[in-house]
Amino acid sequence: MTRAVEMPLWALVLLLLFAAVTFASHFLFPSVRWFFRRRMERAVSRLNQRLERPIEPFKLARRYDMIQRLIYDPEVTQAVADHAKAEGIPENVAFEQAKRYAREIVPGFSAMAYFGVAIKLAKWLSSSLYRVRLGHFDEATLSKIDKNATVVFVMNHRSNMDYVLVTWLAAERSALSYAVGEWARVWPLSKLIKAMGAYFIRRKSRNDLYRRVLARYVGLATDGGVTQAMFPEGGLSLDGKLAPPKLGLLKYIVEGRNDTSRDVVFVPVAVNYDRVFEDRILVAAGQKGERRFRARISVVTRFIFRQIRLRITGKYHRHGYAAASFGAPVSLNTFQQEHPRGDVKDLARLLMQRIGEEVPVLPVPLVARAMMLSDDPMTRSELEAEVHKMTVQLPQAHVHMPREDDAYAVEVGLRNLIKRGLVAEREEKLSLVNNERPIVAYYAASIEHLFRTRSE
Repeated sequence: MTRAVEMPLWALVLLLLFAAVTFASHFLFPSVRWFFRRRMERAVSRLNQRLERPIEPFKLARRYDMIQRLIYDPEVTQAVADHAKAEGIPENVAFEQAKRYAREIVPGFSAMAYFGVAIKLAKWLSSSLYRVRLGHFDEATLSKIDKNATVVFVMNHRSNMDYVLVTWLAAERSALSYAVGEWARVWPLSKLIKAMGAYFIRRKSRNDLYRRVLARYVGLATDGGVTQAMFPEGGLSLDGKLAPPKLGLLKYIVEGRNDTSRDVVFVPVAVNYDRVFEDRILVAAGQKGERRFRARISVVTRFIFRQIRLRITGKYHRHGYAAASFGAPVSLNTFQQEHPRGDVKDLARLLMQRIGEEVPVLPVPLVARAMMLSDDPMTRSELEAEVHKMTVQLPQAHVHMPREDDAYAVEVGLRNLIKRGLVAEREEKLSLVNNERPIVAYYAASIEHLFRTRSE
């Protein structure tokens, strides 16, 4: 037993390395994890004291635990069995597929990443690019929402800036959990987005097993009281108008919950911009009739460097206004009581109607609509008169008039349109640039429904 044993130096180093790793994994790493988790729990506890809706335990659960809970959920287990039978494959193969879907969907929320990084970055980015305004916001009504209810912000989808803008504006209420599409699955963006609590969805997936795993995750999150944010339109507007609602996620929220004692309250949110950075890409896709966005990285890089150069030279100007309005909440329990025969389609139509009523009216959309209504060139005074006539028609709409001055609002709108080469001014006459009419129409369409509703 005490006899010396000779061994190569490399084998001794390897043995010691394995011993060190084993020691760390059994004794050191758990202690380190426990130390940081305790610090995180205390930080979240302090954070919850100032949030109107505290972060629910479901959202704070370890990602590994949530994946295990999801894949062993009875409904997912049944979905695995059904998929295996339908495809003629072993159940363990179907189970591994479901596990891959669960890993793809389930986020790994980090309160530090969300409130320490994301909120500050969202505020800086939003206020750097736009003059941000909060439109209609009934604090008293929103504060009366049942504290035990699951809140879901339902929004129109104008730009990818929607995520940034609403995340910042809702920062004092709670942490939002977004459903994001395939565009966000690019490393390292995917890591940051998952840390913010967002979950990925395959919008065009026809795989029944995938849809059932996704539906169950949404159901669990809803039962767990997670504050969510979703776009009923299902994607960015290609023509500027509000699109008909798609029922996928909304159906999962309504029909997937098991805890019916917890109400679901939908809060309509409407956003609008004086400039949507993706406008040309979206309009081009709409003209082709296909939802394929080919945004070349060279174009994006050129735009970023141009903004940096303008800042350095002191010539940078923000891109007009961005605004969000929050409408009256819609309780799912109340809706079902008042509409006993109503279904998800009826709820979706009601939510889109509420969103449409809240769309902020900003200078560029106002000027764009005024110019689209006239086939002839206009003087500035004629344009101001037309804009004033439109605003009078909208006493209940959330019109943002800079300095409460129609003339200045027209000046702000024109400045943006002329700078981008969408409107030309010759001999004191303003006219649309012919090949840019679709872009101007895109902005005019964002508020078109407000006038149509009042004329009917």
